[in-house]
Amino acid sequence: MRSEVTNAKRIVIKVGSSSLTGSAGAGLDSAAVDRLVDAVASARARKIDVLVVTSGAIAAGLAPLGLKSRPKELELQQAAASVGQGLLMYRYTESFARYSITASQVLLTSEDIVRRSHYRNAQRTLERLLSLGVVPVINENDTVGTSEIRFGDNDRLAALVAHLVQADLLILLSDIDALYDAPPHSANAKKIPEVSDFAALAEASFGGAGSSGVGSGGMTTKVEAARIATSAGTAVVLTSLEHVQGAIDGADIGTIFHAGSHRAPSRALWIAHASSPKGALTLDAGATVAITERGTSLLAAGVTAVTGDFAAGDVVNLVSPQNKVIARGLVAFDSDEIPQLLGKSTKELAAKFGAEYDRELVHRDDLTLV
Repeated sequence: MRSEVTNAKRIVIKVGSSSLTGSAGAGLDSAAVDRLVDAVASARARKIDVLVVTSGAIAAGLAPLGLKSRPKELELQQAAASVGQGLLMYRYTESFARYSITASQVLLTSEDIVRRSHYRNAQRTLERLLSLGVVPVINENDTVGTSEIRFGDNDRLAALVAHLVQADLLILLSDIDALYDAPPHSANAKKIPEVSDFAALAEASFGGAGSSGVGSGGMTTKVEAARIATSAGTAVVLTSLEHVQGAIDGADIGTIFHAGSHRAPSRALWIAHASSPKGALTLDAGATVAITERGTSLLAAGVTAVTGDFAAGDVVNLVSPQNKVIARGLVAFDSDEIPQLLGKSTKELAAKFGAEYDRELVHRDDLTLV
């Protein structure tokens, strides 16, 4: 038995569209919803808090609209979500009613996570729902989300929700029973039973989204979600809906990603994973080494270029000379101020522009490696 799982007091379960609908245009699978709800009810009977992050609104809306596959056009996706969200929530409500459990609908956009004030409000709302004995059923608000403000997949959303509520365990349910080192249909694909070091996955080839035609994620997004969650101190189990009860019970199924030994500070996790960068600062070689190896602040002297339109306090990417994002942080100056500061030491800045310029572009307390 997996102690990280069996000791969990708060669990987030994420289920994908393909698990709830099967193939595109098929509509919701009531038996699949019931299987998930049965497992949630079982956990709740053991006094475990459970939150469900569900995909499926767009998929549920395909059949009523006569669509055979997930549309690429954003407006059509929004229309399908508008039709499907009510159907999806009705089915959850109906299924939870078998256990006299109240479920609530929580629709989020990335703005609710990336803006700090919204983030805290979402946190308080979810905590209150749990205190009232409610099971929050969370989905991205696909009906109003634009391409600029969407999460892109519910795996990342689930990892951020797990961080938001300080969950002990995140269960990612897919149409594949575990993580494999190659696409599962490949003859030489081998199951990866546990992951403690993400560097060990560097040579693996996970493939993209599934073939059902209803999902938007894939194994790569699930691995990235696991990376976010484990860095926040949350263990992750990746398996299929068929094995959800065993996953909750701690059975040796699927793939377990062990939680990191050191829980990253909430602020650092927010900067790294929940924020939306508004621009970028390109670093020289010396500043790159100082940031990545010595954990220093970023000074204007180490920056060679600035891109984007941002204000002081916004999140920006820090980019190496090889154009690789190495860190993310809260910038202390507006984008139109920075060009005149580049290449100058803090003393030079103070002498030329005044004492208020004798400071870092990004302080190390407002910076995190990615």
